[in-house]
Amino acid sequence: MSHIETMSTSSEKPTIFVTRRWPDAAEDALKQYFKPTFNVDDTPLTAAQIAAGFASHDALAPTVSDQITADIIAAGAAGSGRLIANFGVGVNHIDLSAAASAGLAVANTPGVLTDATADLTLTLMLMISRRAGEGERELRAGAWAGWRPTHLMGRSLSGKTLGIIGMGRIGKAVARRAALGFGMNIIFFNRSPVTDITEYDARQVADIDDLCAASDFVSLHCAASKDTFHILNEARLQRMQKHAYVINTARGDVVDEAALVKALNAGSIGGAGLDVFQGEPDIHPDIMSAPNTVLLPHLGSATVETRTAMGLKVVENARAFFAGDDLIDPVV
Repeated sequence: MSHIETMSTSSEKPTIFVTRRWPDAAEDALKQYFKPTFNVDDTPLTAAQIAAGFASHDALAPTVSDQITADIIAAGAAGSGRLIANFGVGVNHIDLSAAASAGLAVANTPGVLTDATADLTLTLMLMISRRAGEGERELRAGAWAGWRPTHLMGRSLSGKTLGIIGMGRIGKAVARRAALGFGMNIIFFNRSPVTDITEYDARQVADIDDLCAASDFVSLHCAASKDTFHILNEARLQRMQKHAYVINTARGDVVDEAALVKALNAGSIGGAGLDVFQGEPDIHPDIMSAPNTVLLPHLGSATVETRTAMGLKVVENARAFFAGDDLIDPVV
């Protein structure tokens, strides 16, 4: 059972239930304007604990690891709950239809995590293509026999084609780094036309199948929704070149993990760098044992600067809401 602790601040301040701990600076800002209740142990809360917390507070501040179901929303709406101020940009873990039906407002934290996530995408691209994960594991296991010309030869990024699925803020930041920093060729798929790219050459394609066939790296940066569920499926994985890599820093739901494991085990693609997983924090054992992978525990936004900025975004949205102003980052 997690230890829940309410800070002793003025009772006139709106109350907010925080499901996980934040960086100190963000928590300090929250305490300045609200009466927060923190999950002191920073362990996952049960659905019942979140529902009870939301029902007894004016606002709920969940994270991507919290499934905010219709039952939790109903409990909050029946009690004191008026706002869901999400710590993160993705909201596929929140039942937005239920929130709208209950008359609850929902906010998120876009923009502030763009650079950190783009940096981690390039980290995964470099790690998987240069076989850095394999090399570190070999070294730590005491199995390195010394330098030799054919040892762990990977592939360079320069001159390769990067195919991006989803050309929003993060997709563009990845493309800019890849094109200007590594001289990569950029192609991308986006549901709507993108016309504001001027720093580098990038070509929009109309078909994801064609993108998969033409790319040395396929990197996913689309939001998770019913329309993007398993957008990278078995048929599209089969279109990829044998040396090509899958990179996912978006959401686990956008990749068919069973099909990805099949492709990795068959050697029909070169490898995969994954920061997100469909059932996280529980990872399917077939993913864990698949060859040619780099697996990270959802670190896309994990810098001190970014996680602090995310918390401050939550505070800004909540302050606006309880002042009677429009949300800065409205979702519902």
